[in-house]
Amino acid sequence: MDADESIPLLDGLATTRAIRRIAPDPIPESDLSTILWHATRAPSGTNRQPARFLVLRADERSRAAKALLARAFRDGWADKRRDASYDAGSALDPTSPKGRSRAAMEYFVEHFEQIPVVVLACLIRRRRPHPFEGASVYPAVQNLLLAARALGYGGVLTGWHGSVESELRTLLEIPDEAAIAATVPLGRPLGHHGPVRRLPLTDVVFDGGWGAHADWAVDPPGTRFAGPPPPH
Repeated sequence: MDADESIPLLDGLATTRAIRRIAPDPIPESDLSTILWHATRAPSGTNRQPARFLVLRADERSRAAKALLARAFRDGWADKRRDASYDAGSALDPTSPKGRSRAAMEYFVEHFEQIPVVVLACLIRRRRPHPFEGASVYPAVQNLLLAARALGYGGVLTGWHGSVESELRTLLEIPDEAAIAATVPLGRPLGHHGPVRRLPLTDVVFDGGWGAHADWAVDPPGTRFAGPPPPH
């Protein structure tokens, strides 16, 4: 698939959605190479470049790893569905934002094994875990998602691999010094990217002190806003 030359960088930043409905079509190796190359252009602390990407496709071991992840993701969604009241109220209305979110998540976890590519974004640790180590891997994950967007694909940064991490490490021979920082499913969207809804700048940007209004922080015309998340 050719890169979409019509997507300027700023438009891509404003329209890259979390994609959870993913077609089973394979991603050509040339596209995968392009996506991963752009992921590796991201900055990292002291330019040590500790990010590593374990790509799961359709070989026997990858299929086994996807099956493990599918189990973990279904368990993770079951917990979230219960804890965040996805079985009641507006979540039962398929036209509501929460109802649409529920439907996307249900599709995501039930079809996980059919996702063509799952990337385990890892971090080579050179010291004990510390609270800022993600700064050396998560920018690469965002680059990966933006590069996928530019080529017509989509994905989502997730973290529900934790409950099967030990089994994944054994199956995939992941060394102890490599932390699994994120699981990123990738593929062609069954749907589309588009403008995302976020809080207005006036709610999140302060000028010179906490809570101080920034007159210059103005949303572009036509911006559509999201409200704050409901309390759990």
